[in-house]
Amino acid sequence: MKEYHFVTIWRTKAPLSEVYREIHASDSWPQWWPAVKKVETLSKGNDQDLGTVRRMTWKGALPYSLAFDMKSTIVEPEKVLAGDAFGELEGHGRWEFSREGEDTIIRYDWKVYTTKAWMNLFAPIAKPMFQWNHDHVMKGGAEGLSQRLGAAVIDESP
Repeated sequence: MKEYHFVTIWRTKAPLSEVYREIHASDSWPQWWPAVKKVETLSKGNDQDLGTVRRMTWKGALPYSLAFDMKSTIVEPEKVLAGDAFGELEGHGRWEFSREGEDTIIRYDWKVYTTKAWMNLFAPIAKPMFQWNHDHVMKGGAEGLSQRLGAAVIDESP
């Protein structure tokens, strides 16, 4: 398996509470995030969503889709959302929300391993393409969230 670590940072003038609400409501991502093709709840966690397992199907710019299950492991309203992925990707995703002056800052850390044999085989030469595809997926998310919130979402990823 090959490990990848992607970091995305978004900045917006939208209120933190609205940004958090949209990111937390991952069942609605297919409505505004072009790369998210399907989100199904497989098992429900507690009232705050802790322990909920969802199957997510993604399709970026490259000619393949990925499906994996995501179990929520941390739910701190308007601060942190995190979960563990398993399936075609395995690892950990973490959203952090903060304020900086009038801006809401959204940081996403995605540390995953590929489990598909072909991805692992081509990893040494394909890593830049996988990075580009991830960036494409996240750019679409920023644009969709911007439309959803009615406020610009600027991608300031490193």
